[in-house]
Order: sequence, then structure tokens, then C-alpha cells
Amino acid sequence: MKYRCVIFDCDGTLVDTLQDIAAEMNMALVENGFPPVALENYRDIVGWGIIRLAELALPKAARTKETIRLVSNCARKLMEEQPFEESLSKPYPGIPELLAELKDRKIKTAVLSNKPDSVLRRIIGELFPHHSFNSVCGLRPDSPPKPDPSSVWELLADMGLNPHEAVILGDSEIDMETARNAGCYPLGVSWGFRSRATLEAAGAARIINTPAEFLNLL
Repeated sequence: MKYRCVIFDCDGTLVDTLQDIAAEMNMALVENGFPPVALENYRDIVGWGIIRLAELALPKAARTKETIRLVSNCARKLMEEQPFEESLSKPYPGIPELLAELKDRKIKTAVLSNKPDSVLRRIIGELFPHHSFNSVCGLRPDSPPKPDPSSVWELLADMGLNPHEAVILGDSEIDMETARNAGCYPLGVSWGFRSRATLEAAGAARIINTPAEFLNLL
């Protein structure tokens, strides 16, 4: 593998944020009169963005456009006020070392997530103060969410790179589909929120078990 850029997903790939995501969405659900969702159930419903997350977290009978809007706006406000708790959300073991090595090898790095852009930037800035990503891009009103490839192409154009020069590293079918749609190398990670079977079904070219394993592929 000879690649010049690695585009990381955030949740489930760089950072274990599941407890924070569950706490914020459950708070939004309860504030609007709905029951909370069990932590483990969030593993299968995160990744598509906050609107879709609110929809899937709500009871099926309550999934109206207005209710989804209310709950997702409430959750977004909570996330913007307190993006994460250090006791809950932390980089996965080996990730800081991987980022340092990629920098030493002069391989560009970026983060692309369906998390709200302002929330993503705060999380990355606070949890990775010693690493400067070439680009950090969360979900914005004017951009479609992953697996649409538009944001990938925009990131790569800004860095002067072509899709075949980039790896997309992620833990979900959304990331693998994004990579395939964009023409990048789809590399799955087993330490995140989805199962190996899910990644394989989504077209992962390979699945790694540790960040250090990635370095052996470069």
C-alpha cells in the first residue's frame, strides 16, 4: 500500500464516544417524554448523523418529522454545550501513536464525520492537541452526509490529492460505502461499534485489529 493520505472516521475509529452519544441522546429523549435507549443498542444506530440517530432512537410510533426535529435539535444543543466527558470519551489505545507515526512519514491525515461540524472540531481539538490534522470536516447544512462522496472529494481537492491516493479508515458500513463511492481504499477497524461481518458485507478491502497493524500495511 502506497498512500499519501488517511481519512479517519471519528466515532468508533479515533475515539470511543458511545457512552457520550448515548447519554446525550437519551437526555434529549427523556426531556421530550420518550424512554431512553440501552447503551448497547446505540452500536447499531450511530453513524448516519444526528437526525437519523434521533429517528432510530425514538419509538417507531413517534417517528414523525416534527418529533425527530425536536429530539435531534435538543441532542445537538446538548452536544454543542458539552461535546464529551473525558471520563467517558477517549482516543482508542494506539491511536495517538499511529497519528505521530503518520506525521513522521509525511502522510496527510483528515477526519470526516457525520457528527455536527462544530462538535467534531471541539472533540478533535481537545482530545488530539498534539496532532494537527490537515482537515477536519463534520456534517454541515450545505453538505450531504456520508456515504455521499462529495465531502471526501472536497477534502482531497484541498490537499491536492486523488481518491486512489487515500485510505478511508472506519468502523462502520457507512465508512466502507463512502470509500467505495469516492474511489478510496476501504479499510475497516474491528475495535469500533460495528461487527466484522457488517464491515465485510459493506465491502471492506481489509479489516485491522489494532492501529499498529495499519503501519505494517503502509
